[in-house]
Formats: sequence, C-alpha cells, structure tokens
Amino acid sequence: MIVAVLDTTVLSNFAHIGQAELLLDAFDQPCVTEVVIFEQAEGVITGRLPYADWSRLPIVELTVAEQQYALELAEALGDGEATCLAVAVSRGWQIVTDDLTARRLGKSLGVSVSGTLGALKNLMNAQIITRAEGDALLSMMIAKGYHSPVQSLADV
Repeated sequence: MIVAVLDTTVLSNFAHIGQAELLLDAFDQPCVTEVVIFEQAEGVITGRLPYADWSRLPIVELTVAEQQYALELAEALGDGEATCLAVAVSRGWQIVTDDLTARRLGKSLGVSVSGTLGALKNLMNAQIITRAEGDALLSMMIAKGYHSPVQSLADV
C-alpha cells in the first residue's frame, strides 16, 4: 500500500467544493505535513479558503533530515510542497500536488506523483463516484479557480 502525502493545492480544490471527506477516500493511506495544515488554516483565516474538516487526516512528523531537506527544497517550492516532497523522497511515498514545479521536481527525483485529477480518477476506479459525478466535481473545481488541463476525466 502506497502512502500519499497531500499538499495544500489538492486539499484546497476539494475544500472549495465541500468534499474534504471524499478526498480522504481517494488514496489508501493519505496524510499531510504540519505545514500543509497550517497553510490550510491560514487560508481559512484570511478568507481565501472555506473551512474543511481535515481532522481525520494523519499529520506526518518530519525527521530532522527531512526538515533540512525541506529547507533546501523551499528555495524552489512553497513550504507545503517542500515538506511534502522531502517526506515523499525520504520515505518512498507518493506526493499529491498540483504545483507544476513540485510535480516536475518530484518526477526527476523518482517520486510517484499525483494530483487533483489523479484523486478524482482514483475515486472513479474505486467506484466511489461515476465519471459523470467526477466530471461534475471537476467542473465545480474549475468554477472555483482550479486550472485543470482537461475539462473531463475521460481525457485523463
């Protein structure tokens, strides 16, 4: 079973459409870093994000080496992406992000990468949602500001 460390971009897309619980079902073992939870809370406080209950999402504690690596990665990435990628590289986990720079860097480092579209596709493959429901969720995310490369999950 692959552990998937989720970053702020993906959590935000699901929060914007009120589907936090659905995201938790998209991966076998989803988790976040403390920085990601902080970024989500900051988004709620500043009014950029709606409140979403992420209390069921395990928070990974970074090792000292992972913290140091995240600091190095933060020169090119946001803090959330940096901590998620540091954990994914160190532990051989999957990173789930829509940040293009983090995705490219993760792939170059041999990390399995997914994002919002992958989460929706996983939900379809697990028969939790239909493609029509997935397309409807994707349309809602796009309406809320998600910059999707596709308009339908049929194109994924």
